[in-house]
Amino acid sequence: MSTWGLHQAQTLARELIGTIHPRWEHLSTVGRRAETLAATRDIPEHVVVAAWVHDIGYAPQLADPGTGFHPVDGAEHLAQTGAPRPVVALVAWHTGALHEARTRGLQAHLERLPRPGQQDLDILTLLDLTTGPTGDLVREHDRIAEILTRYEPGHPVHTAVTASTPELLASAARARTILDLATATS
Repeated sequence: MSTWGLHQAQTLARELIGTIHPRWEHLSTVGRRAETLAATRDIPEHVVVAAWVHDIGYAPQLADPGTGFHPVDGAEHLAQTGAPRPVVALVAWHTGALHEARTRGLQAHLERLPRPGQQDLDILTLLDLTTGPTGDLVREHDRIAEILTRYEPGHPVHTAVTASTPELLASAARARTILDLATATS
């Protein structure tokens, strides 16, 4: 039985991303917000753990030259370190990863990884979409707009986010209902 949990996720995130700014501010804020919400809402521990490590695939030492796709690279690393299957699944599939995998021709890589439960994925998506790149709290629409301005049209991220916007917003709305949160920034 794995002893992988919140402490290991926080430590791994800090080791891999802690010096990459502003990526660390975004990642650590998503993790802390998940912890805070879990104290008053019914959020499974594996969702909180995944929130802390959802973007570790951006660490240069994890970037697989064959993919260079942070959800897959991060999830594969987590699987190798003994992280629980639900955490690996959430990291692999978080925040519209399927659309980006298709755009990059990496759908087969993604589909080799476990799939998360929709409710868990919705919660992680909401947390990710309401945390800006520097850790500031934002609305989902504003976060999507920010991403689209950061990546030029034709870039795989821009293409994927454009295609997945309706699904991302629907996912965030479902999570707000699940968590009984107001529609303003949480």
